[in-house]
Amino acid sequence: MATIYRALETVPTPQESFTAMLRNRIGRTPDAHAFSYPDKDEQWQELTWEETGNEAAELAAGLISLGVEPEQRVAIAANTSMKWILAQFGIALAGAAVTTVYASTGADDERFILTDSNSQVLFADDEEQLAKVLSQRDQLPELRKVVLFSGSTGGSDWAISWEDFKALGRDVLREDPQVVSNRSAAVTGEELATLIYTSGTTGRPKGVEITQASWGYVGAALRETDVIRDDDLQFLWLPMAHVFGTVLMAVAVEMGFPTAIDGRVPKIMENLAAVKPTFMGAVPRIFEKVHAAIGAMAKSGGPEQEAGFAWAVDTGRRYHQALADGVEPDEQLKADYAKADEAALKNIRALLGGRMRFFISGSAPLFADIAEFFAASGMPIYEGYGLTETSALATICRPNTRRAGYVGEPQPGTEIMIAEDGEILVRSPAVMRGYRNQPEASAEVLLADGWFATGDIGEFDEFNRLKITDRKKDLFKTSGGKYVAPSAIESRFKALCGVASNMVVHANNRKFVSAIVTLDPDSLTAWAAARGKDGDFATLSQDAELIETVQSSIDSLNEGLNSWEQVKRFVILDRDLSIESGELTPSLKVKRRVVEAHNQELLDGLYA
Repeated sequence: MATIYRALETVPTPQESFTAMLRNRIGRTPDAHAFSYPDKDEQWQELTWEETGNEAAELAAGLISLGVEPEQRVAIAANTSMKWILAQFGIALAGAAVTTVYASTGADDERFILTDSNSQVLFADDEEQLAKVLSQRDQLPELRKVVLFSGSTGGSDWAISWEDFKALGRDVLREDPQVVSNRSAAVTGEELATLIYTSGTTGRPKGVEITQASWGYVGAALRETDVIRDDDLQFLWLPMAHVFGTVLMAVAVEMGFPTAIDGRVPKIMENLAAVKPTFMGAVPRIFEKVHAAIGAMAKSGGPEQEAGFAWAVDTGRRYHQALADGVEPDEQLKADYAKADEAALKNIRALLGGRMRFFISGSAPLFADIAEFFAASGMPIYEGYGLTETSALATICRPNTRRAGYVGEPQPGTEIMIAEDGEILVRSPAVMRGYRNQPEASAEVLLADGWFATGDIGEFDEFNRLKITDRKKDLFKTSGGKYVAPSAIESRFKALCGVASNMVVHANNRKFVSAIVTLDPDSLTAWAAARGKDGDFATLSQDAELIETVQSSIDSLNEGLNSWEQVKRFVILDRDLSIESGELTPSLKVKRRVVEAHNQELLDGLYA
């Protein structure tokens, strides 16, 4: 009989719904700092929970005046910003459900999402987003109104500005002050709260239906893990169209800690220095870029500085690992750590604001060496595991049991079982109620007795910690009959090669493993400057010294692999992968089949 793994903690009765959680937060701590956000002059402004609630109520009243009924869908197509959060809260108070749309979604996919979800109203980022739907207005008969966060409506009777929509809501509230409170008080846990369309690595996106009760459970469960404290300050840049961003917002509402918001990825480092948060959620690519940038800085000072930096990181790793294991560091290690911290580690923390207690990583595998680097600096990364279909986190590392390479223990109230073929099965109040309009796809993954089939392969260690081996569908078999798990190879390579952005391992039905390598533009620029080299991205990508650098990293990679897993040949692309090309999802996951299709001739050449 299969073992069922559970958390040691228990979950107190969660709040019935996300809407109830929001109402209660506003009522309990109305004067507390809720959010910070940059205005058009790049000055950080603050909102209390009461101010946030008042603005959200105006938006909710506006939606009700347009005839939006409970559980009807209201879409948001925008980048992460304070207005996204306010729109999300307004939709919740109106008893409606959020349909999430990435700002980068193409017009055809956006039309599919809006029609499949039967969305009644769309909150859109700007004129560019408005143009996408205006060009297809005759194909969106159910969409009643487009509310613009910014920019001009261009005189369209279909669109309304943010301020005018809020003014409409204020008029409704003057006529009926109880209209929003009555609607929000009637929301139940079984109702639909969020419809998230998985960007997916193949095919049309599937709409994942997450209930109000699921978010109530997720907020309570994450609170009980003692990862986040009530006095933390979160920095949130993650796309709110992704489930990872939504779960971090749910726990912020549950616990009441403040959140600073700015979805502009290029400004993350600048914002961390300005905001000085105590924690942040991110995908592995962000940690890889920071790790590579700091490593490049250390190398730029010459061999002696590089060696000193490596010693400091190793000392920090041993010191913090001892603390995590409950072992008092000896006097020599304490003295060495004090020197290491003064020489290097405190400077790493300063680059990230100086107050960072921890990070949360999800969405894709994080290589263990990168996790250890941040832990050595006094900023551990708590990896979590989950899917959109499980409302994000099914497991998460605990502060005292964190282990690099593992994604932690089950959330309180979540059960996990490993099937005979190694597939991870999850049973939890956070599991979706199904894929919208896709009963057959729902039946494939929603199994008997409440289990959800994740499609991931994993195993537990003796301390109840889960390790993800790979995606079930991504396992390759070479023509020699050997299985290869690509994601572990790819994540390790990115940690070894400071100039790399992505690696896509290729091996299915081939006689050996090959790989497509792409370069990170910023790291490539720094690499070239350090060597006095000129040239554009395409030219530098084929530079002989650069190819030698990548080959050296692959040699190091292969030392830790079985013979049939080793990368025998590779090709470096003259560009990076991108969301726009369809090769990356908006959460920066590689669409393996798309990359292979775009580069089929190059791959075939590696086996010629």
